[in-house]
Amino acid sequence: PVAMGDAGKWTRILGLAHGAYLTYASLETGSETAPGQITAKDMLRIYRAKELNSETTVFAVLGDPIAQSLSPYMHNPAFVASGMNAVFLPLLVKDIGNFFRRMVRPESREVELNFGGFSVTMPHKQSIMPVLDAIDPTAASIGAVNTVKIDNDKLIGFNTDAPGFITPLKAKFGELNRTRVAVFGAGGAARAVVFALKQENAEVTVYARDGQTSKALADEFGVNSAPLSSIGDSSSRLCDSHDIVVDTTPLGMKGPLENETLFSADQLAGVKFVYDLVTKATDTPIIREAKLARIPTLGGIEMLIAQGMRQYEIWTGNAAPAETMRAAAFARFEYLRK
Repeated sequence: PVAMGDAGKWTRILGLAHGAYLTYASLETGSETAPGQITAKDMLRIYRAKELNSETTVFAVLGDPIAQSLSPYMHNPAFVASGMNAVFLPLLVKDIGNFFRRMVRPESREVELNFGGFSVTMPHKQSIMPVLDAIDPTAASIGAVNTVKIDNDKLIGFNTDAPGFITPLKAKFGELNRTRVAVFGAGGAARAVVFALKQENAEVTVYARDGQTSKALADEFGVNSAPLSSIGDSSSRLCDSHDIVVDTTPLGMKGPLENETLFSADQLAGVKFVYDLVTKATDTPIIREAKLARIPTLGGIEMLIAQGMRQYEIWTGNAAPAETMRAAAFARFEYLRK
């Protein structure tokens, strides 16, 4: 069958490899006749649907929503460059436990898709942990998993968000020792960010709408916390107490929060650096505001590439084709900007 919507994309891509008579693609973006259709160009060049077979190792990004993910456009060219019989898919997953029971676990799965590993994005980075067989010590310390390797049916969790976050930040900002950093959000990505910043001896404050949530995360990592509302109540400027602003929230991501921002240019004035983890071809609202205030910025694309290269190494045991992955990610960005 060919299933509809984002949840059905994998049936369109893998159908031919598993005996389907045909699959269906749109001629181009904007000419889809049903939800979830992939363009013929992407079906042939990115997912290589005609080249896949039942022996193809399947990797995927698990999340909800998932349509905005750029990971397939980065990992698939890497597999091609390495000569691997592998493909990387977007998988819309709402119930992580149910997904692993029905799709992955050998004793209960209802399909045989030859999974090799997963990238994990919101909202599953913490909820996935109880369904795994083992967790890498760094991921356990962070309390979130964004990468799963399948080794002889054993599910092993890792976290590549921490090095993926900190590497491009240090390259662009410099040393972080005693730098005052405000981290907004308290989810799985925020945990990796706080962990990485602590390793660099930065002075971190966690902000969240729920003050108890931010306090719990901050207490766990030994950093400061405050409710998001405290910023609006303060007469002091943001820059008086923070050098760097890191936004780990979904604000700016495609969907109902796409045009929302934490701060205006006036509120950001004086801050030294703004880092938004949302990966998007165009500037997110907070990045636009930071640029208006003439503040150096970093978007999610650099973190995506850095953490993706580490994922590739975990899955394959080989060095990632760095230039291929970087070029592919930015090529997709440029395409989406048009």
